[in-house]
Amino acid sequence: MGEIGAKRWNFGANEVVERSSSLSIREYLNTLISNLDEGGTRPVIALGHGDPSPFPRFSTDPSAVKAICDAVSSTKFNNYSSASGIPVARKAVAEYLSRDLSYQISPNDVHITSGCLQAIEILISALANPGANILLPRPTYPMYDSRASFSQLEVRYFDLLPENGWDVDLDAVEALADDKTVAIVVVNPCNPCGNVFSRQHLQKIAETACKLGILLIADEVYDHYAFGDKPFVSMAEFAEIVPVVLLGAISKRWFVPGWRLGWMVTLDPHCIMKDSGFVQSLTNVINISTDAVTFIQGAIPEILGNTKEEFFSVKLERMRECAEICYEEVMKIPCITCPSKPEGSMFTMVKLNLSLLEDISDDLDFCCKLAKEESLIILPGRAVGLKNWLRITFAIELDLLIDGFSRLKNFSQRHSKKKP
Repeated sequence: MGEIGAKRWNFGANEVVERSSSLSIREYLNTLISNLDEGGTRPVIALGHGDPSPFPRFSTDPSAVKAICDAVSSTKFNNYSSASGIPVARKAVAEYLSRDLSYQISPNDVHITSGCLQAIEILISALANPGANILLPRPTYPMYDSRASFSQLEVRYFDLLPENGWDVDLDAVEALADDKTVAIVVVNPCNPCGNVFSRQHLQKIAETACKLGILLIADEVYDHYAFGDKPFVSMAEFAEIVPVVLLGAISKRWFVPGWRLGWMVTLDPHCIMKDSGFVQSLTNVINISTDAVTFIQGAIPEILGNTKEEFFSVKLERMRECAEICYEEVMKIPCITCPSKPEGSMFTMVKLNLSLLEDISDDLDFCCKLAKEESLIILPGRAVGLKNWLRITFAIELDLLIDGFSRLKNFSQRHSKKKP
């Protein structure tokens, strides 16, 4: 035994993996969970993780469940999938996305993935040439940061401007880019800010990307989750201006993130991606990646084609109601401010005023103590790139949402600085 213990082994911790995983939301949530009071009697309320699927208010459409059951029982989808997905699934996604566009997407441009997350992994891997950099929004969806770090693709951050409704700082984008910049990521509707970009602003983003000669990655996993004054407009409408890779999934609109069915669509009417060799690189990465589950692919034509509009309108109205309550309750708490009412996705960003609090050093300290004292979990802003902000998820049952804000208000009052 002594010889084994003393021997030098040629494996160990991977610093790249350690550095990449430290950027993930899960790491922060695990930290907060570890701070919960084990002796607490109240149920934990989670306003830090965007998954409303466990709540009856946001259950998926029964017809989608039936489509999955029918696909399994048919035994037609027990075989391996082709790398980019089975033909019926690719065709169904192309038709679904084309409903809202001024042109038809070809099924050949659709690649089925195991959730939107795998689409991000594949795309970042294909872009990660030595010395290249990518432009990411701040605040951000951290999985882009983690995957870029893992692939050793340099990240440069441009700001979303809270004073301008979280629009992109386009001047900063131009200043950040150089001849090694390969792409810009735009998330719309936005996680984590809860804003929806106007058609005019989306066009300006596309024109800026064209000017810089970079790929536009449009993360639209929250497509159609727009419940404010601005309608959802897909970046696919601007593919004539700049090549676009569109990412999406059924996870949010159908409330089934565990089904892991997403897509990546290359919109390249001028063959810029194809002629540069990028499409082939993307195909090569897809060929060495895991396929999406085939019976879920087999159910996609039924899910996308036959879910009734009433299901979406009811769920959207419920999300709007939650967003209204969230905004109203935030306004009652002096130490936090919300720049604008959330109008899309399932989140909003609020700013901490630490000068009004005592015994609170920063956003992480605030969230750790909140978890311990109130059994309430809210994500610290640093997890999405903004220190001393908070990301709040409002997509839960109304009674839990109201209770959560009551706890947040009590915590804030307890830690507020006493007036002399």
